[in-house]
Amino acid sequence: MSCYFLESTAFAKLFVQEPGTDALIQLMEAVEDNRKLIAACAPLEVYAAIRRRERAGDITAADATKALEILRLEAARMVQEPLNPAVLEAARQLLDRSTLRWPDALQLGAALVARDMFQGTEIVFVSASPQLLEAAKAEGFHALDPAREATSTV
Repeated sequence: MSCYFLESTAFAKLFVQEPGTDALIQLMEAVEDNRKLIAACAPLEVYAAIRRRERAGDITAADATKALEILRLEAARMVQEPLNPAVLEAARQLLDRSTLRWPDALQLGAALVARDMFQGTEIVFVSASPQLLEAAKAEGFHALDPAREATSTV
């Protein structure tokens, strides 16, 4: 059985309708909570994205409020990889060998540390960022873009 590490661009799809939202929700409903992983910074990053979309007029204030409440509930149910020295070091090493931006390196670094923690369990890295998906594949992860593949994984 696999665990799913949701990077922020994928995690956000659970709260705001985007391409891949329905498939990702279907996948997450089929996965036990203890097999859903996120970096500890992901809820804050998604919170900021929801507020940014609200200010831009892409979503209503009521929809933003509803999305933020669901975000709080879902984030509390998932396994969160803390931003500890091991994650920061993994991110630094990723920056040395890739062209990732630091927030992306932090997300992938958290996934690398989680993979070490869950030895013997496949960690599927879920993201909507093509660059981050490629970097995850280069690190040996099965990478999943929810807008393209989530329904075939359930």
